[in-house]
Amino acid sequence: MVVATHRPSRVLIDEGAIFHNVQSAVNSLDAGSELFAVVKADAYGHGLVRVARVAVKAGARGFCVAVLDEALALREAGFTQPILVLGIVNPEYAGLAAAQQIAVPVAERTWLEAAAAHIASGDQLRVHLAVDSGMGRIGFTAKEDLQAAVAFMDAHAETFEFSGIFTHFASADSLNEDQFKRQAAMFNEFVAALPRRPRYVHVANTATSLWHRACHSNIVRFGVGIYGLNPSGREISTTPYALEPALSLKSELVLCKQVAAGATISYGATYHSAQAEYIGTVPMGYADGWLRRMQGFHVLVDGQQCEIVGRICMDQFMIRLPHAYPAGTEVVLVGKSGDQEITLQDVADYAETIHYEIACALSERLPRVSINSVQ
Repeated sequence: MVVATHRPSRVLIDEGAIFHNVQSAVNSLDAGSELFAVVKADAYGHGLVRVARVAVKAGARGFCVAVLDEALALREAGFTQPILVLGIVNPEYAGLAAAQQIAVPVAERTWLEAAAAHIASGDQLRVHLAVDSGMGRIGFTAKEDLQAAVAFMDAHAETFEFSGIFTHFASADSLNEDQFKRQAAMFNEFVAALPRRPRYVHVANTATSLWHRACHSNIVRFGVGIYGLNPSGREISTTPYALEPALSLKSELVLCKQVAAGATISYGATYHSAQAEYIGTVPMGYADGWLRRMQGFHVLVDGQQCEIVGRICMDQFMIRLPHAYPAGTEVVLVGKSGDQEITLQDVADYAETIHYEIACALSERLPRVSINSVQ
């Protein structure tokens, strides 16, 4: 997608906030533990290379990504730290991962058998065995199958390195800990069934690192916390250290006009002005990730809440202003204006989703601009 640099809409990324969040998490680690920064999905929309660079400066020792291509992009950018892909990789790409020293998850022995043929002599693929302890996504569900996978790697030690074992909690961000405790107990049983403990044993996502201690994990897969977002939304409001939001979203008015009472605004004529009103046009829309369902929400202009009126268009939307403002006046969609603030959580609440989705939905057309750069 073309990046719209000749338009005032942009995403601002506070590198100082990212540094603070990662450093705070690193400082809270148990002895012998390491932080791997989760930078999948273009670092949750914040910029893969930018976030990786700042995270390393703040003390991250490795990275987690979702797909092999993200890991390759980090290698191409010069990052030499350990990288773990969290999603299943096609066995035919096992040789590429091995050559680039990228670790992959394995959830069945047959994957190892298929992958072995694709790994060049002299290369060794780093493997983290996944345990499905209750997420229902990927992973072994029987200890016997897990043991068989380890035995296969031992029999092909020149090809595979058993580097780690992990699971993912479905509800570590919930006040109710029943599911979390069941998953932790099952994972501990699987680890106990191993002939030996690998270098990395990890269960801790951001939520687990904030509110739990479990399974003698020695990696924290620190994800949404990097970006200053509370993984539980509003359910658990307190965190052991402050999380500083890293993302703000701003634009400008490109037009302000006064309309008469009864004027209709946008597609479907779903909004009718109750009286003579000032209507401002903002140059971004659902193609930029500002969802169509945001009609009726508000943005900030000059420290005041201004309602979004009419349907969000693909590339523009309209707001009701308290009085006339000139073109070029700042519009804050996420962030602060005066003593008012809109958070990603506020946007997510209105859209009936989670802040992860809002951040990831902001499209590539929006330029990402660093502020408070970390050198």
